[in-house]
Amino acid sequence: MDRASESVIEIQSLTRRFGAKEVLNGIDLSVPKGGVFGLIGGNGAGKTTLIKHLIGMLKPQHGSVRIFGKDPVDDPVGVLGRVGYLSEDRDLPNWMRVGELMSYTSAFYPRWDNHYAEELRNSFDLDRNAKVKTLSRGQRARAGLLVALAHRPDLLILDEPSSGLDPVVRRDILGAIIRTIADEGRTVLFSSHLLDEVERVADRIAILHGGRIQLAASMEEMKESHRRVTLRFDKAQTQPPVVSGMLSCEGEGQEWTMILGQTDNNLAQMVAASGATVIENESLSLDEIFLTRVLR
Repeated sequence: MDRASESVIEIQSLTRRFGAKEVLNGIDLSVPKGGVFGLIGGNGAGKTTLIKHLIGMLKPQHGSVRIFGKDPVDDPVGVLGRVGYLSEDRDLPNWMRVGELMSYTSAFYPRWDNHYAEELRNSFDLDRNAKVKTLSRGQRARAGLLVALAHRPDLLILDEPSSGLDPVVRRDILGAIIRTIADEGRTVLFSSHLLDEVERVADRIAILHGGRIQLAASMEEMKESHRRVTLRFDKAQTQPPVVSGMLSCEGEGQEWTMILGQTDNNLAQMVAASGATVIENESLSLDEIFLTRVLR
C-alpha cells in the first residue's frame, strides 16, 4: 500500500492566500487511520483555514487535499457523508428544537443511528424540546457534537472544540467521546490552542505556525526527542556549549541548560568529551515544545 492509501487525510503543497496575506504556505500533512491527531497553533496560525479545505469549504489555490482518497470539493457526497464536523462557532439553527435538529440532520446521513443519538442526548443532558437559541454555550457544544457523532463518522473534525467551555464539557468532548471514537478504529482530528488538552488525548501532533507545519510526529516521538538538559563544567565557560540538536541554551559560568530538539545515544559521550557532566535530563511538556519551536 502506498502512503496515500494508508491515510485518512493527505495534504500536499497546500497554499492559500487572502489578498496579499499568505495564510497557508506549502502544507504537507498526512493523517493515518485511527487515533487522535492534534493540530496545534496560536490564533491566526491557519488552523481553521486548513480545516475549511478539509471539509470542502475552500478549494486549494495550489496543491491538493484528499479525504479517504477523494477531493472534498469535487466529491462532497463521497467525503462529507463520512465526516463529522464541529466548528468553533457551533453554528446551529436557533429556531429549531433539539429533537428537530436531530431529525433534520439525520436526513443527510444514511448511516445515522437513532439509538446512538438518543444515548448521546441523554448523556449530554439535552432536552428534546429545548430550543437551540435557549441553550447555553456548553449545551450548544454538546448539541453540535451530538449531530456530528450520531452517524458514526469515519473521521471526526473538531475545530477548537473546548473554546470558552467549562471543564465538565471539555471532559465530555476530549475525554470519553474522542477516546471512544479512536478506540473504534475511527479517526479524530482536532485543532486547539489548549495544549494541555491536546497532550492528554492526542496520539499524533502537528504544529502549525505562520502558515507552515513546523513539526509533525507522534506524541511519543515528540516527547522523547525534546529534552531539557543541564550541564555542569569543571571550569567556567564564557560561551554556551555547542551540542547537536540544540534549539536554545541559557546559563553562565559552570552551569548551562539547553533545550534539545533531537537526542541520540551518544549524548553522554559527547558531553563528557567537552569536559562536562549531565546533572539533569528530562522531557518537555507539549506547551514547552510548542513555545520552543515557534519562538526560536
